[in-house]
Amino acid sequence: MMGTLLQLYPFLFLFLFLPILNTVLSQPQQLFYSGFNHIPGTNLSLTGIAKIDDKNGILKLTNETSRLIGHAFYPIPFQFKNNNGSRTFSFSSSFAIAIVPEYPKLGGHGLAFTISASMDTLNHALPSQYLGLLNSTNIGNFSNHLFAVEFDTVQDFEFGDINDNHVGININNLVSNVSCNASYYAEGEGEGKLENLNLKGGKPLMVWVDYDSVKSLISVTLSPSSTKPKKPTLSYSLDLSPIFHERMYVGFSASTGLLASSHYVLGWSFKINGTAPTLDLDSLPKLPGPKKKQTPMVVGVSVATSFIALFSLFLGFYLFWKIKNADVIEPWELEIGPHRYSYKELKKATKGFKDKGLLGQGGFGRVYKGTLPNSKNQVAVKRVSHESKQGLREFVSEIASIGRLRHRNLVQLLGWCRRRGDLLLVYDFMENGSLDKYLFDEPKTILRWQERFKIIKDVASALLYLHEGYEQVVIHRDVKASNVLLDSEMNGRLGDFGLARLYEHGGHPSTTRVVGTLGYLAPELPRTGKATPSTDVYAFGALMLEVACGVRPVDPRKAQHEDLVLVDWVWKMYKEGKLLDVVDPNLNGDFDEREIVMVLKLGLMCSNGAPNSRPSMRQVTRYLDGENLLPDSLMKPHHNNQEGFDEFLNPFGSSFNSSDNIGMYASFPSFTNSPVFTPIGRRETS
Repeated sequence: MMGTLLQLYPFLFLFLFLPILNTVLSQPQQLFYSGFNHIPGTNLSLTGIAKIDDKNGILKLTNETSRLIGHAFYPIPFQFKNNNGSRTFSFSSSFAIAIVPEYPKLGGHGLAFTISASMDTLNHALPSQYLGLLNSTNIGNFSNHLFAVEFDTVQDFEFGDINDNHVGININNLVSNVSCNASYYAEGEGEGKLENLNLKGGKPLMVWVDYDSVKSLISVTLSPSSTKPKKPTLSYSLDLSPIFHERMYVGFSASTGLLASSHYVLGWSFKINGTAPTLDLDSLPKLPGPKKKQTPMVVGVSVATSFIALFSLFLGFYLFWKIKNADVIEPWELEIGPHRYSYKELKKATKGFKDKGLLGQGGFGRVYKGTLPNSKNQVAVKRVSHESKQGLREFVSEIASIGRLRHRNLVQLLGWCRRRGDLLLVYDFMENGSLDKYLFDEPKTILRWQERFKIIKDVASALLYLHEGYEQVVIHRDVKASNVLLDSEMNGRLGDFGLARLYEHGGHPSTTRVVGTLGYLAPELPRTGKATPSTDVYAFGALMLEVACGVRPVDPRKAQHEDLVLVDWVWKMYKEGKLLDVVDPNLNGDFDEREIVMVLKLGLMCSNGAPNSRPSMRQVTRYLDGENLLPDSLMKPHHNNQEGFDEFLNPFGSSFNSSDNIGMYASFPSFTNSPVFTPIGRRETS
C-alpha cells in the first residue's frame, strides 16, 4: 500500500500544483516588437482609432482627426509583484515614437506610455488634454492606479504644463509629478551636453523608461538615435508599490484635440526585472511619406463643339458660384493659427443652419446645434454678422487669445470660421442649457439645493482661474445666470466672454465704457470706468443671491416696490433675523441650512458697495469649501449711497426687459471699444 502511494506521489504533486504553475507561466515577463506587421491581430489590444499599418507594420495610435483617442495595450497583464503583494519589481521598457502634426509646429495633443490596473477604465477617458487616460471626474483619484510617461505637445494651463514640448511622469493624474523640456544628453565629456528635442518634428525618437525598485527611482531617457545616453532626461524618486497592483496592463495611449497629430509607435520592448531588449532605429519600419496630391483626370479630347460650349458655360457658372462662396483666407488669418473650421464643414454640421437646429438667438447672432462630420462631436455654432474688415481682424485676434483658456468649469471655445461678413464660433455643446431657465419663469425642472450649491462652487472655481490661474488676468465683466451653462452632468460652466478684458498680472486695467447687465454691475463702475476682479466678485455675489432666492438681482416687475433690488431685500431680512425667509420657495424647505445661510451672507459680502471690502475669489472659494468661516456679523452693503448707483435704477420702465441678454453661447472677446462694432442687446452706460 505504501509503495503504491509512493508511485502515485509525483502525479499527485502535478495534480495539486499544475494550476498554480500554469498561472505563473502564463504571466509574460518580456516582449519585443521590432515593428508590428508580423503580429497576429490578437497580440495587441487596439481600441479607439488605433491600428497597425499592414504595409509597413507601424502602430498608428491616432490620425489627423480632431478630438479622438487611440489605445494599444498588450492584452495579458504583467506580474509586477509577488503573490504576497510586496514591493513592485523593477522594470524596463524601450520604444521608438514619432509625432507628425497636422500643422507644422502645432501639436495635437500627445501620447503616453501607460501602465494601468485595468483597460476598462480607459474606455471612459476623454481626448484632448486628457490624453485618453482620464476624465474630468476621476482625475487625481488614488483609485486610478495609473502610471504614465507623457509626451505632450500642447501647453495646458489647467494642468500646469511648462510648455508645448515636454516630457512628464504622471501618477493617477495629468498634473505631472515632474516634467521637463524634451531633450537629451548628447555624447561628449562626462554626462554629455544637454540638447533640445522637438517632439512634434515628425522624426523617430528613442525612449527608455526604467524603474529601479531598490532605489525607488524612475528614469526617462530620450535620444534621436539608437544609442542610449549616459544620463537620463528625467528622474523621479518614488516607490511605485502603493500605486501598482499585483498585475498591471502595459501599453500606449494618445489623443487629438482641436488640432490633430498622427502618433506612431515604430517598435517596443519591455522586461520585468531586467533590461529591455535593444531596438535599432535603422531596422524599424520607416514613417510613411507625405501624401501625394492626386492629379485631375484628363477629359476626353474628341468632344463635339456644341458639347464643349455647353460644358464651358456650365463651368463658368460653377466657378462663379465657387468663388462667391469660397472661404477666402487672408494672410493675417494664417498668423492667428489653425483654429479655423471650413464653412462647408460647419454648414454640413448644422444641416445648413436651418431653424430646426436653432438653440437661441440674441443681440450678437444666432446659435445652432451641430454635429461635426468627422468626429461626430456635438457642438454649438454661433453665427455673428460683422462687416468691418479692420475690426474683424482685431476681433479674431482676441478670439485666439480667449481660445487658450482651459478649465473644466469654462465653456470651451473650439474654433472659428470666417466667410465674408459672417463670423462663426464653435463651442462645446452644453446639453442642459443655461442656469436661468431652471430658476425663473416656472421651470419644468426645479434644481435641488445640492445641485445649486455645486453650480455656485463651479462658477467660483472658474472665476478664480480667470483672475489668478491664467497667464493673464481675465475680467469676465458679465457674470450672470444666463451665462452659466450646464453640461450633461449638471456641472456649471461659465460662458459668454463677449465683454471679457485681459491684462498682465501686476498691471492695471484700462478705462472702458461701462457694459454689462443691470443688477450685476458694481456701483463704482460708472465712476471709475475700470472693470477689475472686484467687479466680477460683485456680480458673483448677485448670482449667489439669485440662485439661493430664485429672484433676479433687479426685478422690473417690482419697479414701484421697495424690494426692487435683491441685495437690499436680503440685507433687510438679514437685519430683521428673517434670513431664511428669502430662500426660494421652490426648494420646499429641502436644503442644508448651514450652507444656504453661508451662501446668502457671502452674497452680501461680495455685494458690498466698497470694492476693498469685498473678498477675492480665492477667499470666496475657501469660504465655500469650508476652509474659512464667515464673520458672525456683516457690514451693511451701502449700494444706494454709492455715487452713480441711482442712475441704474431710474431708467426702469415698461420698455425694460429683464431677460434682455445675448443668450446661450455668446462667448467671444469684447469689441465694445471699437467704433465699428457695438454689441446689440446690451445696455451700456457711459
